[in-house]
Amino acid sequence: MNKKKINKKDAKNNSKLVKSINTNVRSSTKKLNPLLKSIVGKKVAIAIRNLDFSEKRISHDIKKTISSAVANAENNFQYDIDKLIVKEAYCGKKIVMKRFRPRAKGRAAPILKPYSSVTIILSEAKKMESHGTKS
Repeated sequence: MNKKKINKKDAKNNSKLVKSINTNVRSSTKKLNPLLKSIVGKKVAIAIRNLDFSEKRISHDIKKTISSAVANAENNFQYDIDKLIVKEAYCGKKIVMKRFRPRAKGRAAPILKPYSSVTIILSEAKKMESHGTKS
């Protein structure tokens, strides 16, 4: 019997995490990753504002996922919305729809329509204590 050992630190950190998963987002991971990397580590309000002004089509779906995670944090865990930060944001591959386009001389060219899943993990920001100046 293998029992997985859980550290007390891990148990404390997991209790502060809030997750929201959006499956079947109609975009490739290649297009999603730069947007997700740009919001990691930022406060939720700033991340949503940056996605508002983004010109990418997919930013609307990412914004919906963040809003869902904020609602989960507020309703399920009674967290303060102003203290939430985006701890992790990543995406994974899902299905790929395959379509074909007719081309010249009786040939056909494939059209690939990939889907992705977006996962957003929020946590409460800890207040950093300042101990004077660095020397």
